[in-house]
Parts: sequence; structure tokens; C-alpha cells
Amino acid sequence: MSKFLLVFCLFVSQFAMANLKIGLVLDKGGKDDKSFNSAAYEGAKKAEKELGIELKYVEATDTNSLETLHRNFAQKKYDLVIGIGFAQMDAVKKTAALFPETKFAIVDGEVSAKNVRSLLFEEHEGSYLVGAAAAMKSKSGVVGFIGGMDIPLIRRFQKGFEAGIKSVNPKATILVSYIGVTGEAWNNPAKAKEIALSQISQKADVIFHAAGASGAGLFDAAAEKKVYAIGVDSNQNWVKPGVVLTSMLKKVDVAVFETIKSVKEGKFTAGVNRFGLKDGGIDWALDNNNKSLWSAAEIEKLAQVKKSIVAGKVSVPDYYKTKK
Repeated sequence: MSKFLLVFCLFVSQFAMANLKIGLVLDKGGKDDKSFNSAAYEGAKKAEKELGIELKYVEATDTNSLETLHRNFAQKKYDLVIGIGFAQMDAVKKTAALFPETKFAIVDGEVSAKNVRSLLFEEHEGSYLVGAAAAMKSKSGVVGFIGGMDIPLIRRFQKGFEAGIKSVNPKATILVSYIGVTGEAWNNPAKAKEIALSQISQKADVIFHAAGASGAGLFDAAAEKKVYAIGVDSNQNWVKPGVVLTSMLKKVDVAVFETIKSVKEGKFTAGVNRFGLKDGGIDWALDNNNKSLWSAAEIEKLAQVKKSIVAGKVSVPDYYKTKK
């Protein structure tokens, strides 16, 4: 092989490696929701930095725009298009059928196709764990839950949370409210704050949210009234140190990064990938922002709860399996 040809081949190879194109479709909460979308964005940015991929992200303005956003990426021959949120299921299903050579992934939705990977999480397990944590810390015996959009996925959070609370305090009172029934519910902190203040007026002293960017309203209310809040998806302990008791971690960033990495390494497979407490895809957050709120005995107790779930000694109720 001539020197010129060798150099040319090396150049082509390096260009091809660096030219892996990833399209990320975020939902209306956007990359700055400090929660679900932020985690996905962070995973993709990590891949950009460590794997040398070319990344472009878009934020959906409404559900009707989703199919167009996915189609645009596919038409531009992006290697992998990732949809964040259950609302993107139809868009992924339709676009994947039209572009069988393009790889797709979706978080929180299951799409059966030869070119789609579905990234699903055992939210009920993590919710049970932070439910136990909430009951351990509640002095009033009244605990609140604020859901974003009233959908089965968030009911799954709620049911696991309630079970975790009752495992520690069977007599606890649990207050439940949802922000709305449309996608607007993920980005309405004013409504979340209103709900939180109402729950606090009913003696709730620990409140867990599964409401995306709306959770900021809970944090503000908790800080004002000096009660505890529990974050979700991303580690939100830093938002209000000393106020955020912990966060239920749903490691969307890890799922997104690993999926991109699988494409980079030529190991992408379609099908369902599940993440739970057992593999670290779900957890609770303990760091310098909240460690002072927990005693060694309490941390050990939660560790035992986690071990019991992983070992199957504790059966966490799953809304998906119990709903009529």
C-alpha cells in the first residue's frame, strides 16, 4: 500500500468515527428542567465529549411536532435518534418503519421494531425506597405526593411511594395531587407550588414530586415553610441543600450514554433494556448536600430496604400490573 493511500485510509477512518451523528428529541420540559430531560441531555453530552460523536438536540413545542422532529433527523441520515418520554412512542414507531436503516431509541416507551431500543425503568422500586425515607423523616405522619401529568407512568411512582411509606408507618396519611392531564403539567412550577402549600397546610412535612420542571415550585414552597422535599430523576439535592431530603434517581443519562456507546461500538441491539435497583439504574441520592440530614442508622436502614427489594424479599406493587 502506498504512503498516500495509507494516509487517505486513515483519514477516512478517523472521519467516519468522528462523524457518528446522534439526534436527541427532548419533550416540552426541555434540557433545563433539572430532571428527566436534563438527565438525558447530560448523558448525550457525555457521549459527545468522551466518544467524539456529533450531537444535535431539539425541544418539542407540542406533541404534534414530534413525528416531524424524528423524521427530520432520519432524513438527514442521523445514525441514532433518541426520543425522551412516553409521548414520543407513536412518532418513533412511525418514523422507524419509514427509515429502517436508522437506529432509534425511546425512553419510557416500548416500541417493537428491529431498529428500536426501548429504555424502561423500574420507577416503582425507587419510589418505594424514597417512600420509606419520607416516612422515616416525617414527624407529622402526613406525607405528600405531587404528580405532573396524570398518566399510568406517574401513577406507578405514586403507588410505589405509598407502599414504601406504609412499610414504615402503616398509619401515615398520604396526600396526592396531580398538576394536570396534558403535557403542560411538566412545566408549571406555579401550580406545583400551590399544591405543595395546600398539602403543607394539611400538615404534610415531606413531599415527593414526579413532575419534571414543575418540581421547582415544590422546592420553593418547602424552603418557605421549612419542610422537606424529595426530588426525582436527576439528583436535585443541590437545588435547595438542607430542604431536598433526597432524590429518586432514574439514571436516564446512563441509559442514553450506553445506547450511544453501543452504536459507536457496533453493538446496538433492538428490544427492551430495563434499569432498576439491581443494576444501579434506579437509586436514592446521598451526597454532601443532604448527608447531614441522615444518621448512620437511617442510611443503613434504607440500605437494608434496598437489599430486600433487590433480593425479592419485598414485593413492590407495580401500577402497570395492578391497574384494571
